[in-house]
Amino acid sequence: MATEGGGKEMNEIKTQFTTREGLYKLLPNSEYSRPNRVPFNSQGSNPVRVSFVNLNDQSGNGDRLCFNVGRELYFYIYKGVRKAPLPIVGWWQEDGPCTSHLIICLGSEMVSLCPSIFLMESRPSLMAWNAADLSKPIDKRIYKGTQPTCHDFNHLTATAESVSLLVGFSAGQVQLIDPIKKETSKLFNEERLIDKSRVTCVKWVPGSESLFLVAHSSGNMYLYNVEHSCGTTAPHYQLLKQGESFAVHTCKSKSTRNPLLKWTVGEGALNEFAFSPDGKFLACVSQDGFLRVFNFDSVELHGTMKSYFGGLLCVCWSPDGKYIVTGGEDDLVTVWSFVDGRVIARGHGHKSWVSVVAFDPYTTSVEESDPMEFSGSDEDFQDLLHFGRDRANSTQSRLSKRNSTESRPVSVTYRFGSVGQDTQLCLWDLTEDILFPHQPLSRARTHTNVMNATSPPAGSTGNSVSTPGSSAPPPLPRSNSLPHSTVSNAGSKSNVADGAIASGVSKFATLSLHDRKDRHHEKDHKRNHSMGHISSKSSDKLNLVTKTKTDPAKTLGTPLCPRMEDVPLLEPLICKKIAHERLTVLIFLEDCVVTACQEGFVCTWGRPGKVVSLNP
Repeated sequence: MATEGGGKEMNEIKTQFTTREGLYKLLPNSEYSRPNRVPFNSQGSNPVRVSFVNLNDQSGNGDRLCFNVGRELYFYIYKGVRKAPLPIVGWWQEDGPCTSHLIICLGSEMVSLCPSIFLMESRPSLMAWNAADLSKPIDKRIYKGTQPTCHDFNHLTATAESVSLLVGFSAGQVQLIDPIKKETSKLFNEERLIDKSRVTCVKWVPGSESLFLVAHSSGNMYLYNVEHSCGTTAPHYQLLKQGESFAVHTCKSKSTRNPLLKWTVGEGALNEFAFSPDGKFLACVSQDGFLRVFNFDSVELHGTMKSYFGGLLCVCWSPDGKYIVTGGEDDLVTVWSFVDGRVIARGHGHKSWVSVVAFDPYTTSVEESDPMEFSGSDEDFQDLLHFGRDRANSTQSRLSKRNSTESRPVSVTYRFGSVGQDTQLCLWDLTEDILFPHQPLSRARTHTNVMNATSPPAGSTGNSVSTPGSSAPPPLPRSNSLPHSTVSNAGSKSNVADGAIASGVSKFATLSLHDRKDRHHEKDHKRNHSMGHISSKSSDKLNLVTKTKTDPAKTLGTPLCPRMEDVPLLEPLICKKIAHERLTVLIFLEDCVVTACQEGFVCTWGRPGKVVSLNP
């Protein structure tokens, strides 16, 4: 994609970039694509998506990769950074201890090495470099009349012998397949009686082996159970919960059938959703430009945010669940605080729509001096055990401890990335001076550049936190913890929301409708089930009533959508053109970063220090 007035250097595809951690380098011999490696004609096709799963087998090659290109779906062994195949182009001999030398190609360089290097214990990762064949997928499927649009592995049930993969399609169906056994288990919404529109996002419910959630371009989401059928007739629904611009219905049936729940959210397509790290909250972004965050179990709306303009296309959570980043048609990335329920920063670096945002948990840094401990309540801990949801990794635990009122001050930097239709990759750092603005915004930042030429003077009101007192307070030391009152209020709200409905979503898989009614409080029962017998047609009419038009001009300048000058504007750490076609995938792994473009090329970028050097 050419830029106006740009020269050859501006349009050159970058194969490496440098951040404060070091050099990230593209590994051309770890590029996955269609076996014939012919670029795909992306006009009018659905975005290329990539899913990963680790099978935890003993061979050391447990990573598997799935991606879709047009009507095709591929399933590969993923070799990653250290296990890319070595392209051997020749050999030569000489007198000495090592008489034979291999000549291999690494990017644009030719490297000579002794074959005995493969036996050295100090270089064990090199032994597997010639074990991959990227031209032979484990499984390949070609569909007729429809195209795969998204997919997701069930990480809980994955083994070396079997893996469950959900695949959504452009015609509205959802397929459950096992690419290892090369079997097709079930097809949901086969007759398109539930929804006829394109599947935009499909994910397994965290901690569940059988529940999964599906979003459609109709603006509806559906909760399924793999153990239940979809029925032979169109489902009939009854209202469970209704709020501002959303409604949730249960399926009315004599026997349990899919879908268990139907969510109608906002206006236009529901482009993507993401579960919080603990699985309790669900963030949804829609074509109407709204981010909506729900308590998934109690079906309560927790908070909302509006894009600067246009639809929101992508969403992700920080590793500790404290922040949400969105991207969309306003060419911006927007950072929303889950605790405060407000926009805390925007980032401008893309020249077109932002298609994917993702946090990098391996570069997010936390420095602290006190020991780790569980910072939640006993009820929260029991909830986690009940729903079988795993606690996050050590990085997430440290981030969660950061907001504990009893913890010592810590320094935190969140790293996230974004890719867009401008074929550019941007990396961003979200630092403590943005997270805890207890000093003037003009103060120098360590890793984040802020363009805020019109920042409000000290003592002015707005969405940013100002220091009370004199009109021109002196610079204050950085504060590394949120105000105690904010944290305590957020906790109380969460507890109230958790108890609003006694029966969680996971119980819908086993309870009958009568049982679910009996377990509700009487007040909730009267409010939520007063319209008990609603057909699908009448429920659609009800949804039209609940959807209220929002004038963008009225939201601009409010907490829903602050003006550009009211919040810090981040500059990207790096912004590089890395593809010829629009980018559709960004995934951060421990030793690499994975991107993919609409041509169907899945690329691996080695992290600094993770690529083994073969030079003597």
